[in-house]
Amino acid sequence: MGVAGPVGTGKSSLIATVCRELADDVQIGVITNDIYTDEDARLLKAAGVLDAERIRAVETGACPHTAIRDDVTANLIAVEDLERDFAPLDLVLIESGGDNLTATFSPALIDAQIFVLDVAGGGDVARKGGPGIARADLLVVNKTDLAPYVGVDVPQMVADAEAAREEGPVLALSRNDPASVAALRAWVLGLIDAHRAGRHTPIDPGPMAPHFHADAEGGHTHTHQHDAAHTH
Repeated sequence: MGVAGPVGTGKSSLIATVCRELADDVQIGVITNDIYTDEDARLLKAAGVLDAERIRAVETGACPHTAIRDDVTANLIAVEDLERDFAPLDLVLIESGGDNLTATFSPALIDAQIFVLDVAGGGDVARKGGPGIARADLLVVNKTDLAPYVGVDVPQMVADAEAAREEGPVLALSRNDPASVAALRAWVLGLIDAHRAGRHTPIDPGPMAPHFHADAEGGHTHTHQHDAAHTH
Protein backbone atom coordinates (compact mmCIF):
# COMPACT_ATOMS: atom_id res chain seq x y z
CA MET A 1 0.00 0.00 0.00
CA GLY A 2 1.44 3.34 -1.06
CA VAL A 3 1.07 6.48 1.05
CA ALA A 4 1.63 9.74 -0.85
CA GLY A 5 0.99 13.42 -0.35
CA PRO A 6 2.67 16.81 -0.07
CA VAL A 7 5.43 17.57 2.44
CA GLY A 8 4.24 17.84 6.04
CA THR A 9 0.78 16.34 5.64
CA GLY A 10 1.50 13.56 8.13
CA LYS A 11 2.31 10.52 6.00
CA SER A 12 4.77 9.15 8.56
CA SER A 13 2.31 9.82 11.37
CA LEU A 14 -0.42 7.96 9.49
CA ILE A 15 1.88 4.99 8.92
CA ALA A 16 2.84 4.99 12.59
CA THR A 17 -0.86 4.98 13.51
CA VAL A 18 -1.59 2.06 11.19
CA CYS A 19 1.32 0.12 12.68
CA ARG A 20 0.24 0.79 16.26
CA GLU A 21 -3.33 -0.26 15.53
CA LEU A 22 -2.62 -3.37 13.45
CA ALA A 23 0.76 -4.76 14.46
CA ASP A 24 -0.84 -7.28 16.82
CA ASP A 25 -3.21 -8.55 14.13
CA VAL A 26 -1.29 -8.54 10.84
CA GLN A 27 2.34 -8.88 9.79
CA ILE A 28 3.58 -5.48 8.60
CA GLY A 29 6.66 -4.08 6.89
CA VAL A 30 7.41 -0.42 6.09
CA ILE A 31 9.53 1.22 3.41
CA THR A 32 10.20 4.96 3.47
CA ASN A 33 11.42 7.11 0.60
CA ASP A 34 13.59 10.20 1.09
CA ILE A 35 15.87 11.93 -1.38
CA TYR A 36 19.16 11.87 0.55
CA THR A 37 18.33 10.72 4.08
CA ASP A 38 16.70 7.94 6.05
CA GLU A 39 15.10 10.36 8.50
CA ASP A 40 11.52 9.08 8.13
CA ALA A 41 12.66 5.52 8.75
CA ARG A 42 14.65 6.60 11.81
CA LEU A 43 11.67 8.50 13.22
CA LEU A 44 9.42 5.47 12.81
CA LYS A 45 12.00 3.22 14.43
CA ALA A 46 12.38 5.65 17.32
CA ALA A 47 8.61 5.66 17.80
CA GLY A 48 8.73 1.92 18.44
CA VAL A 49 5.75 1.18 16.19
CA LEU A 50 7.39 -1.96 14.75
CA ASP A 51 10.51 -4.06 15.14
CA ALA A 52 13.17 -1.75 13.69
CA GLU A 53 14.26 -4.40 11.17
CA ARG A 54 10.80 -4.27 9.61
CA ILE A 55 11.35 -0.61 8.63
CA ARG A 56 13.63 0.01 5.64
CA ALA A 57 14.69 3.24 3.93
CA VAL A 58 15.12 3.91 0.22
CA GLU A 59 17.19 7.00 -0.64
CA THR A 60 15.93 8.01 -4.06
CA GLY A 61 18.62 10.57 -4.89
CA ALA A 62 16.17 12.37 -7.15
CA CYS A 63 12.68 13.88 -7.22
CA PRO A 64 10.49 12.05 -4.70
CA HIS A 65 8.18 10.66 -7.36
CA THR A 66 11.00 9.00 -9.28
CA ALA A 67 11.25 5.81 -7.23
CA ILE A 68 7.49 5.37 -6.85
CA ARG A 69 6.54 5.84 -10.49
CA ASP A 70 9.33 6.40 -13.03
CA ASP A 71 11.67 3.58 -11.99
CA VAL A 72 10.34 1.54 -9.08
CA THR A 73 13.26 -0.91 -9.01
CA ALA A 74 14.76 0.27 -5.71
CA ASN A 75 11.42 -0.01 -3.93
CA LEU A 76 10.67 -3.41 -5.44
CA ILE A 77 14.04 -4.68 -4.21
CA ALA A 78 13.29 -3.31 -0.74
CA VAL A 79 9.91 -5.07 -0.73
CA GLU A 80 11.50 -8.33 -1.83
CA ASP A 81 14.11 -8.03 0.93
CA LEU A 82 11.39 -7.50 3.55
CA GLU A 83 9.41 -10.46 2.24
CA ARG A 84 12.51 -12.65 2.30
CA ASP A 85 13.34 -11.68 5.89
CA PHE A 86 9.84 -11.66 7.40
CA ALA A 87 7.58 -13.81 5.22
CA PRO A 88 4.71 -14.07 5.31
CA LEU A 89 3.82 -10.37 5.37
CA ASP A 90 0.20 -9.25 5.22
CA LEU A 91 0.87 -5.58 4.53
CA VAL A 92 3.81 -3.55 3.26
CA LEU A 93 3.41 0.22 3.57
CA ILE A 94 5.51 2.32 1.18
CA GLU A 95 5.80 5.99 2.07
CA SER A 96 6.56 8.39 -0.74
CA GLY A 97 8.86 11.29 -0.16
CA GLY A 98 6.87 14.50 0.18
CA ASP A 99 5.83 15.70 -3.26
CA ASN A 100 3.13 17.84 -4.82
CA LEU A 101 -0.53 17.11 -5.53
CA THR A 102 0.30 15.11 -8.66
CA ALA A 103 2.33 12.33 -7.00
CA THR A 104 1.06 8.83 -7.73
CA PHE A 105 2.44 5.30 -7.37
CA SER A 106 2.94 2.95 -10.29
CA PRO A 107 0.62 -0.07 -10.21
CA ALA A 108 3.77 -2.08 -10.89
CA LEU A 109 4.77 -1.27 -7.31
CA ILE A 110 1.61 -1.14 -5.18
CA ASP A 111 -1.87 -2.66 -5.03
CA ALA A 112 -3.59 0.29 -3.35
CA GLN A 113 -2.75 3.83 -2.37
CA ILE A 114 -3.70 6.43 0.21
CA PHE A 115 -3.31 10.13 -0.55
CA VAL A 116 -2.85 12.42 2.45
CA LEU A 117 -3.84 16.08 2.78
CA ASP A 118 -3.90 18.07 6.00
CA VAL A 119 -5.99 20.96 7.25
CA ALA A 120 -2.90 23.17 7.66
CA GLY A 121 -2.52 23.10 3.87
CA GLY A 122 -5.78 25.02 3.54
CA GLY A 123 -9.43 24.07 3.30
CA ASP A 124 -9.46 24.61 -0.46
CA VAL A 125 -6.65 22.20 -1.32
CA ALA A 126 -8.98 19.26 -1.98
CA ARG A 127 -10.78 21.29 -4.66
CA LYS A 128 -7.53 21.70 -6.56
CA GLY A 129 -7.72 18.05 -7.58
CA GLY A 130 -5.02 15.97 -9.17
CA PRO A 131 -4.74 12.24 -9.85
CA GLY A 132 -3.88 11.30 -6.27
CA ILE A 133 -6.75 13.28 -4.78
CA ALA A 134 -9.22 12.08 -7.38
CA ARG A 135 -8.38 8.40 -7.72
CA ALA A 136 -6.41 7.07 -4.74
CA ASP A 137 -8.19 4.25 -2.94
CA LEU A 138 -8.57 6.50 0.11
CA LEU A 139 -8.11 10.24 0.63
CA VAL A 140 -7.20 11.23 4.18
CA VAL A 141 -7.82 14.74 5.48
CA ASN A 142 -5.30 14.67 8.29
CA LYS A 143 -4.63 16.64 11.50
CA THR A 144 -8.26 17.62 11.96
CA ASP A 145 -7.53 18.58 15.58
CA LEU A 146 -5.64 21.60 14.18
CA ALA A 147 -8.65 22.93 12.27
CA PRO A 148 -9.71 25.51 14.89
CA TYR A 149 -6.21 26.98 14.85
CA VAL A 150 -5.97 27.34 11.06
CA GLY A 151 -9.55 28.38 10.37
CA VAL A 152 -10.59 25.33 8.35
CA ASP A 153 -14.13 23.94 8.21
CA VAL A 154 -13.43 20.19 8.23
CA PRO A 155 -16.93 19.05 7.11
CA GLN A 156 -16.74 21.44 4.17
CA MET A 157 -13.22 20.26 3.27
CA VAL A 158 -14.42 16.65 3.39
CA ALA A 159 -17.46 17.51 1.23
CA ASP A 160 -15.20 19.22 -1.31
CA ALA A 161 -12.93 16.18 -1.31
CA GLU A 162 -15.87 13.82 -1.84
CA ALA A 163 -17.02 15.94 -4.78
CA ALA A 164 -13.51 15.89 -6.28
CA ARG A 165 -13.48 12.11 -5.86
CA GLU A 166 -17.03 11.55 -7.12
CA GLU A 167 -18.01 10.19 -3.70
CA GLY A 168 -14.88 8.05 -3.32
CA PRO A 169 -13.94 7.37 0.32
CA VAL A 170 -12.61 10.30 2.34
CA LEU A 171 -11.51 9.97 5.97
CA ALA A 172 -11.13 12.94 8.32
CA LEU A 173 -8.36 11.79 10.66
CA SER A 174 -6.63 12.87 13.82
CA ARG A 175 -4.33 10.51 15.64
CA ASN A 176 -5.82 11.98 18.83
CA ASP A 177 -9.39 11.04 17.83
CA PRO A 178 -10.09 7.38 18.64
CA ALA A 179 -13.15 7.18 16.37
CA SER A 180 -11.23 8.32 13.28
CA VAL A 181 -8.31 6.02 14.12
CA ALA A 182 -10.76 3.12 14.43
CA ALA A 183 -12.21 4.03 11.02
CA LEU A 184 -8.71 3.98 9.50
CA ARG A 185 -8.02 0.59 11.07
CA ALA A 186 -11.30 -0.81 9.72
CA TRP A 187 -10.61 0.54 6.23
CA VAL A 188 -7.13 -1.00 6.05
CA LEU A 189 -8.35 -4.37 7.33
CA GLY A 190 -11.22 -4.28 4.84
CA LEU A 191 -8.83 -3.60 1.99
CA ILE A 192 -6.55 -6.47 3.03
CA ASP A 193 -9.57 -8.79 3.10
CA ALA A 194 -10.76 -7.57 -0.31
CA HIS A 195 -7.29 -8.06 -1.78
CA ARG A 196 -7.01 -11.59 -0.43
CA ALA A 197 -10.45 -12.45 -1.79
CA GLY A 198 -9.64 -11.06 -5.23
CA ARG A 199 -12.25 -8.32 -4.89
CA HIS A 200 -9.83 -5.41 -5.14
CA THR A 201 -8.42 -4.28 -8.48
CA PRO A 202 -5.42 -1.93 -8.38
CA ILE A 203 -6.21 1.41 -10.01
CA ASP A 204 -3.64 3.51 -11.81
CA PRO A 205 -4.49 7.12 -10.91
CA GLY A 206 -2.98 8.20 -14.20
CA PRO A 207 0.04 10.20 -15.31
CA MET A 208 1.48 13.01 -13.31
CA ALA A 209 0.94 16.44 -14.81
CA PRO A 210 3.98 18.27 -16.20
CA HIS A 211 5.85 20.04 -13.42
CA PHE A 212 8.94 22.14 -13.12
CA HIS A 213 12.26 22.11 -11.28
CA ALA A 214 14.70 24.99 -11.02
CA ASP A 215 18.19 24.49 -12.44
CA ALA A 216 20.52 24.90 -9.45
CA GLU A 217 23.18 26.55 -11.60
CA GLY A 218 21.34 28.90 -13.90
CA GLY A 219 17.90 29.31 -12.41
CA HIS A 220 16.33 27.79 -15.53
CA THR A 221 13.42 25.39 -15.40
CA HIS A 222 12.80 22.13 -17.13
CA THR A 223 9.67 20.07 -17.48
CA HIS A 224 9.03 16.41 -16.65
CA GLN A 225 6.08 14.64 -18.30
CA HIS A 226 5.43 11.20 -16.80
CA ASP A 227 3.88 8.32 -18.68
CA ALA A 228 1.33 6.24 -16.80
CA ALA A 229 2.08 3.24 -19.02
CA HIS A 230 5.79 3.14 -18.10
CA THR A 231 6.94 -0.27 -16.95
CA HIS A 232 10.32 -1.73 -16.11
